Amino acid sequence: MGNRSQGERDALTVEIMYAVVTASLAALLAFGAVAGPVFLFELRHPARGLLLLAGSAAAVLAFVSRTVHVLWRFSYAGDEGRRQPSQPGRTSPDS
Repeated sequence: MGNRSQGERDALTVEIMYAVVTASLAALLAFGAVAGPVFLFELRHPARGLLLLAGSAAAVLAFVSRTVHVLWRFSYAGDEGRRQPSQPGRTSPDS
């Protein structure tokens, strides 16, 4: 893990919370889109169970994919300051 400054730890905490909150909203939206008809219409037992199962699967998939996407993007965004310049002959401001 290495030694991280307090600012880096705070940024990571904020990014994790952002990922969890937006992933929860995406999961809620996915569940509502797939399983919404169960709550609006009177459906028979097999269709009701199938839609609830499909809605739950869509919610899990949406949550995991959104969380991975946000955290993966954040992990690469932190590397920009540590990379070498992309153009030969140019130096970064830190050097």
